[in-house]
Amino acid sequence: MRGMAHHPKAEHVQHKHGGETTPAKQPKPFSFRDFVKSLGPGLITGASDDDPSGIGTYSQAGAQLGYGIGWTMLLSFPLMAAIQEISARVGRVTGHGISGNVCRNYPAWVLYAVVALLFTANTINIAADLAAMADATKLLVGGHAIIYVALYGVISITAQIFLDYKRYVAVLKWLTLSLFAYVAALAFAHVAWKEALAGTLLPQLSWSSDYLTTIVAILGTTISPYLFFWQASQEAEDQRVDAKKQPLIEKHYGARQEFSRIRADTIVGMAFSNLIALSIIFTAAATLHAAGKTDIQTSAQAAEALRPIAGALAEWIFALGIVGTGLLAIPVLAGATAYAVGESRQWPVGLARKPKEAIAFYGVLALSGGFGIALNFTAINPISALYWSAVINGVLAVPVMVLLMLMARHKNVMGRFVVGGPLYWLGWLSTAAMAISVIAMGVGWFV
Repeated sequence: MRGMAHHPKAEHVQHKHGGETTPAKQPKPFSFRDFVKSLGPGLITGASDDDPSGIGTYSQAGAQLGYGIGWTMLLSFPLMAAIQEISARVGRVTGHGISGNVCRNYPAWVLYAVVALLFTANTINIAADLAAMADATKLLVGGHAIIYVALYGVISITAQIFLDYKRYVAVLKWLTLSLFAYVAALAFAHVAWKEALAGTLLPQLSWSSDYLTTIVAILGTTISPYLFFWQASQEAEDQRVDAKKQPLIEKHYGARQEFSRIRADTIVGMAFSNLIALSIIFTAAATLHAAGKTDIQTSAQAAEALRPIAGALAEWIFALGIVGTGLLAIPVLAGATAYAVGESRQWPVGLARKPKEAIAFYGVLALSGGFGIALNFTAINPISALYWSAVINGVLAVPVMVLLMLMARHKNVMGRFVVGGPLYWLGWLSTAAMAISVIAMGVGWFV
């Protein structure tokens, strides 16, 4: 397989068990139902990338710049798919997430710096997502936003702690369907498809500060550190839950099949993520930008602005999508934080464990969610704080991606399954793109 170091033992057609030789199983015919069932960490990771704050970023991009910014989704797709596949491979091969591998192979100060920044950025992100969900609910049914903040936060964290793992993952997979709200919203938008296609396939560059800032914001939204931590940890978690699986570095049999599953899962998840993001950009471009309304700052403002242009139903669809995506994204943000902290301390971790078996892990998860709720009760504006969260995420992404790429090539970490070939170079290209965006953001502050 491309992107994986070749070893003859990994591809034998016969395998020995207790001295006996048994023929390899014949591959099963393709089944769409089985394929959908096999989707998991990659699909949930991709869908959670379109969280309420991300919806605000895409809405703002479409409102300000119209269809001409659509090409960024085509550009970011292979980059985010590559880095997420590498993250998943590290988790599946080693049986540990990113923090677990960093603490075993790199200096402690590197680990603590990464985990501290991740905790801070994710907690602020949770606060902003809760605020967006509350604003969207208030827009639809009235009431007090702060009540909805507490309600959504408690529901999300409680479900993670007390629901059975397999049932909870199934709930998250069903929640990905809420993103189709943004495909439905296109029906009300009267998209100029010729312009939309041109904006997607032909980059229309502008060297204005607003344009460059928007590109940085989009890259920072689509390639976020919490996604790396979550997908790697979920691959390790799925392996721990399944009695038939062991870390591939210990049990080589089935590696090709596992890597094929990871690639398919990741590509579907990231394609789904970018399709939804493109739908949001097109909807905002066809309605808000076309009407000259370019002062959109949040996802709730985008939903509200749709009413006079595309009707009340479009507003409802857009707002309900914000709530659905928030219920999907908050568990991923809090979960990624808990995995990162727990693995860094080598605690028992995992959503499949009972609360009493992983008290510290669930304590961090609840703490991150609790701080996210609490920020909405302070004078700090969570939406404004999201800007600094994006800055932290952007700065954090670069060293984490460098660490990830070094890990993926480290034989002590990956054994015979070091990453190579096109996947390896796409991973470095993604890292370079993120580094350039952070540099551009820094230059923008002083120009």
